[in-house]
Amino acid sequence: MTAEKADRPLTQDEKKVLLIAARSAIEEALGTRKTEPVAFDAKIFSEKRGAFVTLHNDGKLRGCIGYVMAYKPLRETVCEMAVAACRDPRFKPVAADELADIDIEISVLSPLQQIRDIQEIEVGRHGLYIKNGLYSGLLLPQVAADYHWDSETFLQQTCRKAGLPVDAWRYEDTVIKIFSAQVFGEKELSSE
Repeated sequence: MTAEKADRPLTQDEKKVLLIAARSAIEEALGTRKTEPVAFDAKIFSEKRGAFVTLHNDGKLRGCIGYVMAYKPLRETVCEMAVAACRDPRFKPVAADELADIDIEISVLSPLQQIRDIQEIEVGRHGLYIKNGLYSGLLLPQVAADYHWDSETFLQQTCRKAGLPVDAWRYEDTVIKIFSAQVFGEKELSSE
């Protein structure tokens, strides 16, 4: 798959299908199936792409899990990560009675690209993946924008997420990669 193909944005209809599929997968996992299963007709759903699913309840983070790398077809990744986000170990598991209050957001990732110069980072456009030895961490592009971070703060916070010292991004053996994400959610698409 070419990088150009892997970066093709999803259409509004494709976004809606993925959001319905994510909700359907969660409902099935929680035993509260209300949403009908969707048909994955578009070819893009079969492409291997990295993606994260983020859950919010009343604007508060409730879970966020994903694959950085493109391991599986997009349709499988989104459904699997939606269920996994319900069991994000940082939070108590999502209960069936709170599902009506859960907003689902999906981030479909571009391929990772290693950088040599931090000037290549565009806050709000790029997410960061930092790796040093056995430690690695990732923050999605919207995190830096939501907190109004500059690029250095973004690097420090990604190091912290990786369990590294905040200045580890300066180490010679630290690998820094950037990616972009197409981010969309139920709130955004329901207002159209």
